[in-house]
Amino acid sequence: MAPEREGPRERLPAGATASGGRPRAPRLDQPRPPRRRFLPEWDPDAFGRLSERIARFIGTGRFLVWMTVVIIVWVLWNVSAPRELRFDEYPFIFLTLALSLQASYAAPLILLAQNRQDDRDRVNLEQDRKQNERSIADTEYLTREIAALRIGLGEVATRDWIRSELQDLMKELEERQNGHRDHHGAFPVMRTQHPPGRDADDH
Repeated sequence: MAPEREGPRERLPAGATASGGRPRAPRLDQPRPPRRRFLPEWDPDAFGRLSERIARFIGTGRFLVWMTVVIIVWVLWNVSAPRELRFDEYPFIFLTLALSLQASYAAPLILLAQNRQDDRDRVNLEQDRKQNERSIADTEYLTREIAALRIGLGEVATRDWIRSELQDLMKELEERQNGHRDHHGAFPVMRTQHPPGRDADDH
């Protein structure tokens, strides 16, 4: 007898399990799939660096010279060139619009560059503050160690102190010797010390 064929398996919706039919919870060990975004994406750091370059160039004398040259050439061309070749006749509306557009873009770029510089200055100040705190802590530690060494050295016999003590001892011995000589009228008879291993009868 031929085995019965299994019926077609029911297809489960995406994310559903065979047991409960509920969608699976997102796995925490895997990153989420990227979402679709309609707005263009850009790197804020790269845009900030570009804004700083533009702001630095705007703040130089080279930019002022080039802008002055362009404006002078623009005005002279639209005044002295043939009428059919002029593209911005007096009162130079297109030039005014271009300068206004440049100013409207230059101001935010300069502010963005200043904000980035302020952030860097803030980070540098924080690092300097931490470095100063560590330096102060190290200085206090060294000061305490030097004070402890001074206290310890105050109890150690120094060369000058030993010399002064020996001088005092010599003076005291001389005074005792002088007093003993004055008392007997002559130096005391010193016993001759014999070398070890020999008796006095050997002399």
